[in-house]
Amino acid sequence: MSTFATSPAEDTSSSAQPPVGPLDITVSRADLLRELTAAQSVVERKTTIPILSNFLFEASDDRLTITATDLDQSLRTSCPAKVKKPGACTVPARKLYDYIRLLPEGEISIKLQDNHWVQIRSGRSNTKMVGMARANFPQVPEFPAVGATKIAASALRSMVAKTIFAISSEESRYTLNGALLVLKPESMAMVATDGHRLAHIERLGESLSGVTGEKKTLIPRKALGELSSLLANTTAADESADFLEFADDDTTLFFRMGGRVLTSRKLTGQFPNYEAVLPRDNNKFVIVRTEDLMGALQRVAQFADERSGAIKIRLEQNELRISSQSTDSGESEDIIETPYNYDPLMVGFNSSYLIDFLKAVGNTPEVRLEFKDSQSAGQMRPEDGNEDQKYRYILMPMRI
Repeated sequence: MSTFATSPAEDTSSSAQPPVGPLDITVSRADLLRELTAAQSVVERKTTIPILSNFLFEASDDRLTITATDLDQSLRTSCPAKVKKPGACTVPARKLYDYIRLLPEGEISIKLQDNHWVQIRSGRSNTKMVGMARANFPQVPEFPAVGATKIAASALRSMVAKTIFAISSEESRYTLNGALLVLKPESMAMVATDGHRLAHIERLGESLSGVTGEKKTLIPRKALGELSSLLANTTAADESADFLEFADDDTTLFFRMGGRVLTSRKLTGQFPNYEAVLPRDNNKFVIVRTEDLMGALQRVAQFADERSGAIKIRLEQNELRISSQSTDSGESEDIIETPYNYDPLMVGFNSSYLIDFLKAVGNTPEVRLEFKDSQSAGQMRPEDGNEDQKYRYILMPMRI
């Protein structure tokens, strides 16, 4: 079953007239390489449709626009250029990117020749690449003229980083192959789950124009990866680097930041009711230094069963014990002294899932682990007192 609602042929066509003709431009290597780097990750390495291995170059009005697409998503970006002749061409993406990286700094001239060949000259280097007809390149949807929402780039970057690792990689569970973005006028949240764990982050005190009520959007994992790169790589000199514009239509998600536009097909289907699984009565808790817990987990995980990654957490009077054992590698135990004054408790977890959470909280000095009993989901959160950002991680226990 296709994950997406429409076929490639149904893409919205561009409203502006694309430049046509024998493209002839000069562009700086630094500008070109920066934009090729941004676009090349969208290009399919192995595709049955040859044109998708190419960049589309379009030149007019002293700008070079570069487009890459794999039909599920696209990235359009641009840089300044001296346009001697406006026009368009397609160039093998990987080959061009690798070649431009090897050129010295300076001006590069790019010129379309007969039979879709593209000449690239820089200093004493003169190369010709075999392109393909511009007409074969798929139409890429245009950013909607109305209805966009401005989102703080740093806030979105943090939310993606704290949830993307919990997205399911099982293709059969396609409603879990993305993260749910929930926008409200004064807050935004993101949640991801693979059925074994759930990461949920909510930011309060936001001011989102154009959002009324509640807007829920499921963003595919691959698009989140590209979005993360887009948020990380936009230059600080770009005045619009503080905000990202988000919009959607019936089939497509649009993200615009600076001069770059990322599009992605929407995931269809209903994201599960995550609020129903958020623990309500985990009344036993322990607060641990993040660094101590990470060190102990990484050491003990070396001796966990390779397939399950299972480790035991045992809470006793003012003590947290982490242990593992396997017939192949042996056994290990680490003890962390920390205040704990509830009934003793033992629970099993996948060590990799715990380590993922600790990596996501980064430099937070302490984390809080909350439990109900050994059969119920555990809840973890940073102990940072940040009232504007609430991050929690729900983890199903393992039988050990």
